[in-house]
Amino acid sequence: MKIHDIAGFANPLRVRIALAEKGLLDQVEFVPVDVMGGEHRMPAFLAKNPSGTVPVLELDDGTFLSECTAITEYLDHAHGEMTLTGRTALERGIIHMLQRKVEAGFLNAVGAYFHHATDGLGPVLETYQNQDWGRHQRETALKTLVWMDGLLKEHDYLAGDQFTVVDITAMAGFAFASAAGIAIPDDLTRLTAWHQRVTARPSLARAV
Repeated sequence: MKIHDIAGFANPLRVRIALAEKGLLDQVEFVPVDVMGGEHRMPAFLAKNPSGTVPVLELDDGTFLSECTAITEYLDHAHGEMTLTGRTALERGIIHMLQRKVEAGFLNAVGAYFHHATDGLGPVLETYQNQDWGRHQRETALKTLVWMDGLLKEHDYLAGDQFTVVDITAMAGFAFASAAGIAIPDDLTRLTAWHQRVTARPSLARAV
């Protein structure tokens, strides 16, 4: 397998953590994509993913999978026990629901704030910015953190008692939030404790 991505970016980190959790890092060739140089907008890359985003998983038969959730779903089902996306129908439904809420309300909201209300990746790549939208999305991200803290009242992880793709998405969101200057509010003690737990997992150290 090949992963076309760029180290240090939030969405590639999601797949790298999943690979580490599944013990698959040594089975993957990482192909760097020069995002800062605009390679992701060139025809050769767009032939792999018309959306022009990283990461992209390239399988040995020439199949390309994009979107972090799709890649993680494939990795979890094709390699060993399903540990990240749920085993039963109910587990999978709950995990999918919560993953999407964390993705939209936190990770994507932080990304919108970063790209619209800060300098982002610079004027060459940030060709359109809406400051009001960016600031609004920052508030969305902060409200989502409060909701995430509530999820942890009775469980160690966001989707229950087991580490899942929901936690991976949130971890990537916090990596992005750090770059954007967004921190966990002091009163969200459960979320702070969760963050300490997940950042201590060996998979994060192997993924970065």
